[in-house]
Amino acid sequence: MIPSTIIWNMAENTNIRKHSLVRSSTLHLLPGLLVVLFYITGAKWSKSLGLPTLFFLYLAIALVMIPFELGYMLCLGKKQTGRLTLSGIVLYRQAMPWWQYCALILPMLVWAFVLLSFIAQPIDRFVFRSFFQWLPSWFRLDPGDADTYSKTVLLLLWGFYFITNISGAIVEELYFRGFLLPRISHLGFWAPLVNTVLFSAYHFFTPSENISRILALLPMVYVVWWRRNIYIGMLLHCGGNAAGLLIMLAQFVN
Repeated sequence: MIPSTIIWNMAENTNIRKHSLVRSSTLHLLPGLLVVLFYITGAKWSKSLGLPTLFFLYLAIALVMIPFELGYMLCLGKKQTGRLTLSGIVLYRQAMPWWQYCALILPMLVWAFVLLSFIAQPIDRFVFRSFFQWLPSWFRLDPGDADTYSKTVLLLLWGFYFITNISGAIVEELYFRGFLLPRISHLGFWAPLVNTVLFSAYHFFTPSENISRILALLPMVYVVWWRRNIYIGMLLHCGGNAAGLLIMLAQFVN
């Protein structure tokens, strides 16, 4: 467990090194590439191992994504200060009254509901049929079903998914919105768009969802950039992931 003094001792630093578009693209995409390589290694043998492919994605989050993204930031903090810290590394932590969180987050939740209910699935199906139908069946995310696994196994898997998904969302917001986004602030109004597109592309394991993912995330990233507040992103990201996992749990127990 990461000590809270490491995670939350993060002072703003205006003298940060700006990233070129090439450097920023590399830092956005590299952890996703490592994750998908790990996922492919496990998912290809998932049937013979008796595990759903989704297990290997979350295992990759736990063993590859979180260590890489959090470790990279902590190493930069150690290089700058001589100790493991995110101070001066993770930015965009301006304080806001609680009512502003509600006022900003509620419209984005409505947008997410409309998008997921009426827009995302037709887009994702069209993109998949048009460009990604060639992907092998074992590459597709399979959470597991009651016909193959016992409810006990599925609940254990769901518990692992939940812990990893929430912790992964927090680290992603620290890395992508708190670390990478401020360092392309010289792009001005385009910075959130670049951050969103690269963050979506970083999900190499679900390429057919890129358009809907960009549409879902873009308002959130612009608000985080506008308000200089990564906690907005954390709340929405964790809440969205938790909602998806609760739907998965309902399928497990039925």
